[in-house]
Amino acid sequence: MHKALRCVLTSAVLIGTVGVTGGTTHAAGQDGAASRAATAASTDIKDRILAIPGMSLIEEKPYQGYRFFVLNYEQPIDHRKPSKGTFKQRITLLHKSTDRPTVFFTSGYNVNTSPRRSEPTQIIDGNQLSMEYRFFTPSRPDPANWSKLDIWQAASDQHRLYEALKPVYNKNWISTGGSKGGMTATYYRRFYPDDMDGTVAYVAPNDVVNKEDSAYDRFFEKVGNKECRDKLDAVQHEALARRDEMVPRYEKWAAAEGKTFKVIGSADKAFENAVLDMVWAFWQYSLEKDCADVPEPTASTDELYNFVDQISGFESSTDQGLEPYTPYYYQAGTELGAPTVKNPHLRDVVNYPGFFGPRVYVPREIPMKFKPSAMRDIDNWVRNRSEQMMFVNGQNDPWSAEPFRVGKRAKDSYVYTAPGANHGANVASLKPGEKEKATATILKWAGVAPAAVISGDKPAKPLAKHDAKLDKQEIRRTPTLLP
Repeated sequence: MHKALRCVLTSAVLIGTVGVTGGTTHAAGQDGAASRAATAASTDIKDRILAIPGMSLIEEKPYQGYRFFVLNYEQPIDHRKPSKGTFKQRITLLHKSTDRPTVFFTSGYNVNTSPRRSEPTQIIDGNQLSMEYRFFTPSRPDPANWSKLDIWQAASDQHRLYEALKPVYNKNWISTGGSKGGMTATYYRRFYPDDMDGTVAYVAPNDVVNKEDSAYDRFFEKVGNKECRDKLDAVQHEALARRDEMVPRYEKWAAAEGKTFKVIGSADKAFENAVLDMVWAFWQYSLEKDCADVPEPTASTDELYNFVDQISGFESSTDQGLEPYTPYYYQAGTELGAPTVKNPHLRDVVNYPGFFGPRVYVPREIPMKFKPSAMRDIDNWVRNRSEQMMFVNGQNDPWSAEPFRVGKRAKDSYVYTAPGANHGANVASLKPGEKEKATATILKWAGVAPAAVISGDKPAKPLAKHDAKLDKQEIRRTPTLLP
């Protein structure tokens, strides 16, 4: 199966502010501080943000009750050697008020340039800074030195952004993200533990030992109900058994759409890759009730082909489907690791056993070498030294099969599992009691917990009213098997 996949600190970047009178205040002590505060308060938030060295505006989009900015921020390609060049990193800022706490969000992939609130942002009714992960276009150095794509460099991107914006947003900060974004939020805390007042990491996989993946095999032996598992396995087997009918159809579609298979090698390999991903993708994005939509293995070739395409996406294994996610596959093959599932029921119908993994999905001219110590270091820190960390997993999400765990030496840290949930698990999907406890914890970390919640007289609820557009949960349905 496709393997799904403190060093040198940068100096603080302080924000300059523009006085409305054009004068400069030199007063010392309390009078000087009061004058600077008044100047900042009388300056438009856009001007304050754009006064940050290296910050530039791409566009501002209106949204009722907020200011929403799409920005570029100039970052060092190498935070250890900042004089060796820079690149522009795309970020967004959902501004509510400098008097509110701020959530630092990342998906671990591209940034969404439309206004959206993550769940913690809704819970605390705050601002949200969102960062595009380095090397995801357009936030990629040119030329791209891929050795500078690692978890420490990305964490340092976040740290430098936080230091730049903290003088403006000086209330509490919480980092968050889902899936690879949850991993990113965790890595950030490991390298810069004092930046954030709390972290909420959703459905974040933790592949501690890359070569030991039995947890995933055990997951697929128990997830959902047996009837559904057997049906999915049978469809998967039958699709591979009918490859002589399906691969020509795949090739015809690819030719018509201008899709190619240079990276993975051939349409036959790409087809097998997509079919191998099917069961994992089903449980990642579907719920147990969706088992009713799984066709019988005796269904027509058209029906089976369309089902695999719907769940896995045949485009995912083409050059065009792989290219946007090259940074992820590179990281999976150098630091993050990627789980492997044995699939014993497919031994008689696979043509490329043991072939698929991160190296297969990355162009050969990009060198890769795996560093097994990276995730062991992260896991050890989370278990023994983490503070104010919350992990939310989905019971039926394959990526939650090998989760982060907190040990006795971790402080004020928690792991929750949402019953029956897939890769979209969140605090709202936790069972009663746990949902209120997790919400209260987030409010506490943000410094905005109501007195009645602190005293236990009232259950904790999100402070902001639900907004159907702003709070639309967008599970990043990646075209291939990615967290």
